[in-house]
Amino acid sequence: MTTVSFFVPRTRRNVELLLLLFAVGIVLLAYLSVGLAVGGAVPIDIVTQGSWLLGFVVAFHLVLRWRAAYADPVVLPIVTLLNGLGVVMIHRLDLAEGRDLAEAFAPRQLMWSGLGIVIAALVIVALRDHRRLRRYTFTAMVAGLVCLLLPLVPFLGVELNGARIWIRVAGFSFQPGEVAKILLTIFFAAYLVQTRDALALAGRTVLGFPLPRARDLGPILVAWLSSLAVLVLERDLGTSLLFFGLFVAMLYVATERISWITIGLLLFSGGAYVAYLLFGHVRQRVEFWLDPWSPEALAQSSQLVDGLMGMGAGGLFGTGLGRGNPQITPFAESDFIIPSFGEELGLIGLCAILMLYVLFVERGLRTALGTRDGFGKLLATGLAFSVALQIFVVVGGVTRVIPLTGLTSPFLSSGGSSLLSNWVIVALLLRISDHARRPTPDEAPPPVTPPAGPGKAVIA
Repeated sequence: MTTVSFFVPRTRRNVELLLLLFAVGIVLLAYLSVGLAVGGAVPIDIVTQGSWLLGFVVAFHLVLRWRAAYADPVVLPIVTLLNGLGVVMIHRLDLAEGRDLAEAFAPRQLMWSGLGIVIAALVIVALRDHRRLRRYTFTAMVAGLVCLLLPLVPFLGVELNGARIWIRVAGFSFQPGEVAKILLTIFFAAYLVQTRDALALAGRTVLGFPLPRARDLGPILVAWLSSLAVLVLERDLGTSLLFFGLFVAMLYVATERISWITIGLLLFSGGAYVAYLLFGHVRQRVEFWLDPWSPEALAQSSQLVDGLMGMGAGGLFGTGLGRGNPQITPFAESDFIIPSFGEELGLIGLCAILMLYVLFVERGLRTALGTRDGFGKLLATGLAFSVALQIFVVVGGVTRVIPLTGLTSPFLSSGGSSLLSNWVIVALLLRISDHARRPTPDEAPPPVTPPAGPGKAVIA
């Protein structure tokens, strides 16, 4: 007779609910602070706005209890807090600009947030197993490339601020590159699972550095040429960098060969230099980055300088929500929402927001480590890295570490395309984490007959 103890992991859904209430409480406190600072009174719509946000996220929480009980309990509260703070800052900028209800961005942002949550819930319900996505490897590739090329279609694509990355249908604008990011991540994960053994083989050794075989360089060359095509045809430096960087990072994770990173950096550096020499819009961005205070740069746009001066005015502790002047910076609610937070929350508040992103990426990578299948590992890694790379490019651009690229901050910036795609990323990560944490049938305890004590069973 053998006594065996079985451990059944807890779902942690109650922990998630408490963290959600805490996150919504912080958002309402920030909303109250803006109302008191700008209008000198409690906002009359604070209960309405708080109820909408709380209703959306609690409904999603209930869907997780129903369909993904073992999903990561920290991801949803983190995203709720980021999304809510973004709505608060956009509302604060609406007040500063004097926009009426018809022109205000904050109500639309809350509407897009709700729609994003609904779509994420539908993904959780419809996709019972993330491994089903592997069946659509090349379908995802074709759909992703079509989404990247849609802005080039005449009478459909729209050029804004020098970049042709938007399409307009029935009066609504949408950025298909956000959808392409998810589709291409699915394709990369499925493709690399199939070919990683061949890609991991070493060819010649140069200066003691093992290089991949020449015939295996095809995928990275295709990704490189595609990213250059996006850069040249659509003038979209941000999507080009995100697309190529995502593929190289996933390639390294799949093969564990540093040589792929080296080749990727060399190709990116060479492509960027050639683009700098041949294309005026790339050269202009680099020159404005090197000297944003030059008369030529200020004559074109003072956006970067205004953002830097705003963050400098915020100092360590910030001016306080509603007490600064972030509206001076152009596109403060979208491309430059990070400097808006830096001015009013200071360096400490901005670091807290960046730590939320770090935690989100960490939970995504932890999900990848715990997943049992190779496709899930690469998919979770790619989704988490896409958010990490995007926020690095955004923060690096507004702080003058790298040239501006035009990407938006996930969950914070105004814009429906970005919100919808990032909520889908959340849903996919939650689905993968549910599979990773859920006990397998072999790990489930057998029928207890008779019980030998709490948590124990007698097995003959």
